[in-house]
This record gives sequence, C-alpha cells and structure tokens, in this order.
Amino acid sequence: MFDGTVAAVAVLAGPEDRLLYTNSAFARLFGARRNGLPAHAAFPDSDGYRFLAVLDSVRATGRARQVVGERRTDPGAPGQARHFVYSCSPVTTAEGPGILVLAMDTTAETQTLQRYEALVSAVSQMVWVRGADGTMEELVPGWEQLTGSPWHPRADEGWYPRIHPRDREKLSAAWRRAADGGDRPGVFEATFRVRAGDGSYRHLSTRSVPVLRDGRIAEWVSATADIEDAWGTRLRERLLAQVAAVSGTDLPEAFAEVVDVVVPELTDACLILLLSHDEWPLPEHAGVTARRIASATRPGLPAPPALRGQRLAVTPAVRDVLVKREPVTFRLEPGAPVPPGLIPTVSERWLRASGATSLTLVPLIVDDLVLGYAATSSNGDTPIPGPAETELLREVLHHAQRPIRRVLDLQRARRTALGLQRAHLTEPPAVRGATLAARYQPASSTGEIGGDWYDAFTLPDGTLVLGIGDVAGHDLTAATAMGQMRSMLRALAYAGGSEAPPHEVLARLDQVSAGLATAPLATALHAALRRRGDGTWLLTWSSAGHPPPLLVPAGGDARYLPGAADPPLCMASDLARATHGHVLRPGDTLLLYTDGLIETPSAPIDEGQRRLAAEATLCRRRSLPDLLRILQGLSDHRDDTALLAFRADGEL
Repeated sequence: MFDGTVAAVAVLAGPEDRLLYTNSAFARLFGARRNGLPAHAAFPDSDGYRFLAVLDSVRATGRARQVVGERRTDPGAPGQARHFVYSCSPVTTAEGPGILVLAMDTTAETQTLQRYEALVSAVSQMVWVRGADGTMEELVPGWEQLTGSPWHPRADEGWYPRIHPRDREKLSAAWRRAADGGDRPGVFEATFRVRAGDGSYRHLSTRSVPVLRDGRIAEWVSATADIEDAWGTRLRERLLAQVAAVSGTDLPEAFAEVVDVVVPELTDACLILLLSHDEWPLPEHAGVTARRIASATRPGLPAPPALRGQRLAVTPAVRDVLVKREPVTFRLEPGAPVPPGLIPTVSERWLRASGATSLTLVPLIVDDLVLGYAATSSNGDTPIPGPAETELLREVLHHAQRPIRRVLDLQRARRTALGLQRAHLTEPPAVRGATLAARYQPASSTGEIGGDWYDAFTLPDGTLVLGIGDVAGHDLTAATAMGQMRSMLRALAYAGGSEAPPHEVLARLDQVSAGLATAPLATALHAALRRRGDGTWLLTWSSAGHPPPLLVPAGGDARYLPGAADPPLCMASDLARATHGHVLRPGDTLLLYTDGLIETPSAPIDEGQRRLAAEATLCRRRSLPDLLRILQGLSDHRDDTALLAFRADGEL
C-alpha cells in the first residue's frame, strides 16, 4: 500500500523494534536500510540516537510523536542537507505491537523560510502575523528590544500604552479601512509613534498584507520598520523650507507665519514675545519689557487669548535664558501655578486651562541681536519634549532669522524714508487773508514707503506757491527722488519769481529731472495764489499727470476745477504744457491731494473722486485740520497719501 506514496514510510515491530518495511521514498530520504535488523543496528548514524529515543517514547507512552529534523546524505557536503518532518505512531502488526514511521521532505519550504527570515533581518524589520481570531505572533522579533516591553499576543487595546496618544485613533481607523474591505481587503499601511524604552517616541512604519484561503482572510502578514531617522530628516527639511519661505512684511505678520509652521508639528502651542529694546546686551538696570505679537495652538485646545499688546517685564529668569541663548524647559504640574514672570498673566491662565505639562522658552536671535523669545508648551497627553525635539524647535526658529532679517531691513529702510519725507514735509507758512493745513499718512504696510510730497511757501512779493506730487515706486529710492524733485521745484519756482507761469516752472523741472535721471516717472501739480484787493485770490496752476484740484466753495457742492492734465514728468520733456486759472472767493477751500486718497483696487478712480467730493461738501464748514483728517479716512491705506488745503478768509 505504501510502495508508491511520496511520503517516506517505515514499520518497526517487536521488543527490539526490528525494521519490517521501508518504501523507496524512505530510502531516498534516509538511505537504504536492511530489513530484519533491530532499530539500533538499522540506524547506526551518528545522530540516530535522537530517532531511537523517539521510538522508545512512543513504545513507553503509547502516544504518537512528531519531530522536525535534518538529514545529511553526505556529512562532508553541507549543501546536501535535507530537512524533514516525521511522525511515529503505535500500530499493531502480525508480529505484535509496532511503530509506523511517516516522514515528509520539507527542504524546499524550510530553505524558503530561512531566506525570508534572512532578508527581513537584513533590512532591520520586525515581522509578525495577525490571525483571523485576533492573535498576534512575532516571527522576526524586535518589539521588546525597542520598547522594553514584551510582545502583546492580542490585537486589542493592550497595545495603546505604547502608542502615542494622538496616533491611536488614526491607527485604529486605518486598520478598520483595510480590514472592512469585504471580499477585497486592502493593504494596511500606517506610520505611527511608539514609546521606546528610554521614554522617547520613535516613528514606525508598518505594512500588512492579507493572506486569503478559500476566499476568506486567514491571516495578515506584516512588516514593521523603525523610520525615526528618516522621518526626522524629512520633517526637518520640510519645516526649514517652510520657515525660510516666510514672507510677512512686518514682524507680527512674519512671526504669525513662523508659529503656524511649528504648531502642531513640533509643539502644541507657541507664543512670540518681542523685547522693547533694540540694543544688546540688555541694559542692566533698564525696565525692559516683552510684548505678545503672535501665537498659535493645535486643534483641540482652547483658543489662545487675543493679542492686545500685553506686555511683561523681563524678569531675571527670562533674562538668564536670553543671555545664555539656550532653550530651557519648565515642567508644569497639573493644577499647580505656572512659574511667575515667564509669560504674561493672560497666557499663564491659558496654560492652566489647557492642561499644559511643560513650558519651553527659546531665544529668538537674528545675527547677534536677541529680538525676544518663543514660549512653547506641551498640553494634555502630549509628552514633554526631550532634547532632540527641543533642538529641532530651536533650529527651526533660528532658521527663521533670514526672513525676519529681511523684515528688519525693510523696517529700517522705511523708518529712514519716513524720516526723509517728514524732514521735507514742513508746516505750511502763515499767510495773511488765508488759512493753510497739510497732512501726510504713510501706507499701512511696512513694505510701502512711497514718494508722496507737498510744499507751500511764499515768494518775496507775497505770492503763495503750492505744490504736490507723487514719485513712482514704493521704496527708499522713491523717497529719495521725492526729496530731490520737491527741492528742485521749490528752487525753480523761487528763481522764476511771480512772473513765471506754473507751466514753465513744471517744464523746467521736467527737463532737469530727465537730464539728471532723478526718477523714472512722477506726477506733480504746481500752483500760485495772489491775493487781490477785493479779498479774492487768483489761482493759476499746471498739472503734470496729477489728479485735478478740488474746489469746495463756501456755498454749494464741491467740484473739480476744469483743465486737462499734461503728461507726467520724466516721460517727454519737450511736450508743451498749459497753465489754468480760477478765482477763489472768501470762504472757498482748495484741496490738493495725491492719488492714494481716491484709488482702490476694487473701484474705478472716478468713483473715488465722487466719494471725495461728496464728503468734502458735507464737511466744508469744518476747520481745515478736521477736514483733512476726515477726508484722509476715505483712503484704504494701501498707498501713502498727502493732502494740502487752502481756504480764503474774510468777506467780500
């Protein structure tokens, strides 16, 4: 019956376990054996004692045994080793009680498994199997070495103590999506954090593939690798690239972008505080303060307190952090007060309300100047940051110095330009029979410096000269050109005297500006006012591409004075220009302005002009300073604005 089977078969019987039968498969696997010999004689091999011990056990207990073994047909040739599994079962033979031996060659399967184990060991992966009943078996170990905890044998919440709290639900959801695929289950892939034996968290990546038998999932085979180093490198590169791309045009805006980079990737909350002093080191006895300018919190935490310019006196504890230029972490006990003097009181209350477990102070340094510090926190179940996390946070914040330096340079340039502008924008002179007022407002954005200007002065014969203009550009170059053109126009008007019509003065300014390459483009309006014996004023003016003057009469609606504007300056200096005239009566108001007052991106310029005329009509009885303040409120503050007003006094 056994002669043609693929299984190796042998039968032994009698008190000496004499060999009664072997088939050809047995001879191929174990070599030819002579029937009739006792077992110890039939199997004299050097490792035969193991087989004989199994026979003795079966005979003594009457129970079958299964054994895995290895057989070398040539002990000197390791490559000829054969692997097998065999069973010895009690049977009854014609010669009395006996033992049936069945053996199968498992060489191919064993070598395949050995190769697989060697492969996964070479790539430092843990390999495990999850059964359909939820049992979990570790094939290639590594879990206990990583975590210091023994392998957990069930797929249940017993794994959670080692999984990062904020990764647990994400991990469970990913598993449900893969397992609930019905007849077409998906591959389970996830990246999550596991608490290592030293208390830190490391990122693992796992991939599980279902094994189907008879159309049903029999088990999942999974490989898990420690990817902390690769993950940390990718995170660092990504955050450094994001913080280098910060584009805010002032410090609050720039730091608002910075905190959005580090939250929630590196910390649960981040608050930026800037020092009130630009000098460094800090004055020893000066009352230095720090002001809140930006903050961010991760989703799920209470909203941070509103930024309302709260200040904090710099305490010795904070000063020590800034002087040493190293981050410091303070552990916070639940319910205990926050160490005083580190952050403003409103932020201390927020830390308690949000369950903060730590507070880290990180100095903010640009070049060799300490601007202030960042205060970051871990909250709730978030682990307190270790040295590696704190160092990455410090590096990312330090990497922000390039865009922050750009903002500081822009602010310095703007302060210089504004100082230059205000040095030129002097108070209008006192004029008999009239009142003058002027107002200048820079753009709300620190990136917009502008080249708007105005001027008012009298000639030796009492003629009043008014000027207003706008140099193209929004930088220090535009502000410098503004100063040059204003000074040149003043000099040309004074040298020409009251007999020089306004269009000739502008023509000379155009020639000089073009010849000296003062500016690429500019608009200007030059006007002269002469008081006549009847109390009226004769206005003459010429416009080089500038918005028209607005007349606000003592009675009636405001209107723009007629007269087409000639081309702007620095475009075609040989073009003819024109002078226009109008008589102002007592109580009339003349308004000169720059286009920042009437231009907005969302509406045409004529709509802005209508709004200006309507508002001026309503406010015509206001004093000139009040009138200019109200009218300047019409601007959207995207561009700088200059206004110059003249009002004729007295009655006819």
